[in-house]
Amino acid sequence: MAHLLQATPLFAVRGVALDAETTGLDVKRARMIEFAAIHLDGGRLGAANAFHSLIACDVEIPASASAVHGLDRQALAGAPDFATLYPGILAFLSGRVLIGHTIGFDIAMLSREAERIGQRFAPPAALDIRLLAQLAEPGLPSYSLEALGSWLGIAPQQRHRALGDAMAAGLIFSGLAPRLRDRGIRTVGEAIAASRRITDALAGAAPAAWELQAPVEAGDALPKLDSYPYRHRVREVMRADPVILQADTSLAEALTVMARDRLSSVFVAPSSAALAEPGILTERDVLRAIARDRSAALDQPIGPLATRPLISVPADAFLYRAIGRMSAKQVRHLAVTDARGELAGVVTTRDLLQLRSSAAVALGDEIDTAPDVAALGQAFARLPVMARALLAEEVQARIIAAVIAREVGALTRRATLLAEAELAAEGAGPPPCAYAVLVLGSAGRGESLLAMDQDNALVFAEGEEGSANDLWFAELGRRMAAILDEVGVPLCKGGVMASQPDFRGSLASWRRRIAQWLERQNPKDLLSVDIVFDFQAVHGDRAMADALWREAWQAAGGQIDFLKLLAENAGEPQSGLTFFGGLRTDEDGAIDLKLTGLKDIVTTARLLALRHGVLAHSTQARLQGVAALGHGAAEDFRAIDADHALLLDCILRQQLADGLAGRAPSNRVRVASLDKRRAAELKRALSRLSILAELRRDQLSG
Repeated sequence: MAHLLQATPLFAVRGVALDAETTGLDVKRARMIEFAAIHLDGGRLGAANAFHSLIACDVEIPASASAVHGLDRQALAGAPDFATLYPGILAFLSGRVLIGHTIGFDIAMLSREAERIGQRFAPPAALDIRLLAQLAEPGLPSYSLEALGSWLGIAPQQRHRALGDAMAAGLIFSGLAPRLRDRGIRTVGEAIAASRRITDALAGAAPAAWELQAPVEAGDALPKLDSYPYRHRVREVMRADPVILQADTSLAEALTVMARDRLSSVFVAPSSAALAEPGILTERDVLRAIARDRSAALDQPIGPLATRPLISVPADAFLYRAIGRMSAKQVRHLAVTDARGELAGVVTTRDLLQLRSSAAVALGDEIDTAPDVAALGQAFARLPVMARALLAEEVQARIIAAVIAREVGALTRRATLLAEAELAAEGAGPPPCAYAVLVLGSAGRGESLLAMDQDNALVFAEGEEGSANDLWFAELGRRMAAILDEVGVPLCKGGVMASQPDFRGSLASWRRRIAQWLERQNPKDLLSVDIVFDFQAVHGDRAMADALWREAWQAAGGQIDFLKLLAENAGEPQSGLTFFGGLRTDEDGAIDLKLTGLKDIVTTARLLALRHGVLAHSTQARLQGVAALGHGAAEDFRAIDADHALLLDCILRQQLADGLAGRAPSNRVRVASLDKRRAAELKRALSRLSILAELRRDQLSG
């Protein structure tokens, strides 16, 4: 699928490194006499999973060609012809990005040989390591295979033989991926677009080599999604007030309760050390017990019969998450937990039957179950595909942003667990105390779009700066940041990451830090502090994190001088309009709607919510909460809320267009892409920014 391939990180690509040896360099006359290909998955070459064969040839091999690769008619004796090999070649290349050195020639030769046997070779996406190397390091004196190998410390084996050159191409590609990431080229789509910009070297030999297999404009169908599970959350369909029975309850008694209350499951409380975790007794568990022990099962206690560990989903998770988890775990019941991690209800397949799970889920549990960083990158690449499909189903951008934010949280959680596993494997042991990983900013507010960087923090139960605990969590934060960066969430340029001391610390140190913020007199001392008030825990001790957030919120709310400093830091709302009322654009005809509009609305909503004690995370909930208290004209808050939704929609649509064009998603909306109605709506929204400044002045003047 072109949409998914465009967004796939280079390091996580499902590729195939290939090379062909021929009788010459004239595509129309030369013949292929050797072909090799090796699968590349997650940056690792599958040397054991290679396709390699000599190819019979019915023409003379020039001595000049034999002098290069050492192949002659005698060497090809008994080799299969291309027609025999072609089905196997197609199967081996299927679904993968082609990778090679000056790969246009190899693709052109495959196309020419296919024509000779009456077939058509339709090349998939391809990446030329020669061009990628020019992007990664423009100043190299040579971009030959030998020169690139020497630069990266790779010694090509069996040079000018297909298998050796294919192996070298794959290794060089793996070495280029992190260097390209440092240059801002992270995905397959971005690499293809950047390669197009620097050369038309393939235009003559094989123009299709640089095209995705089926361009979106030519009818690459989006996945059809049932949008319901992306619009609604688990709490809306779950059965609240869960029934919890003691572990020593007999199966007969449990069945009586289930029949009376029409339940397909009951929860089982923990009891002895052997059954220290809660469990769930389902209809399946009952049937298994009766099938095994017949009527004697009815007298048995339900503790040992219950299923453990308990598989759960948060109440505020979107329904697609519950569907995906049920599918991945092959279960029919999920426990539902509240913000403190306590049991709040149950959701069953019956509750979700109307959703037709096979069509509803684009991501499911793929992020949560990713076994390694490459799999995590492949799963995260589905995010823009899902966003585009939901937009096509007319799901509001604000809801899509909330879905993206949930997946950013899931990604951060999985990166943390992978980092934990690395530390354990290296002998550093498990976490030394309870802790929580927090997402800040847009992810904390549930308003993430596709142009994102890392905004995260970490709080642990005990240990001062420089202590053994702090050093352990510092290393965890560093590894977590590296994994997120590799997957596709860049490092925060402002350093708002758990790997940095200012955004990591014990519960006591966070409390001191917040108290110190409230005492500051200079707005420059509070850079990046505002987004801390948006944080939400995505992993670990959520109750500890939630308590800290509430403490911070309540402490800041009564500090007018502190809020004024935050407002001064944010600056006055920027006008996005010209003197004559047109949209103010840069030299590329674009306007940054995050800096002009979105940031101002988010900041104002946060400041007013802090001022009036509205405990809420999202911008919409904050605006509605302040309006409900009567602090300002209701029509003003409705207009600001609508403007916030409009800006999110404009930015999201532009970011999806950026991705399809091979550009890194940004917040710069190209005005030419807006129709007249949308442009007029945007002008009206930007003209209302003065309301924000008035609200700040009026309500922070006390």
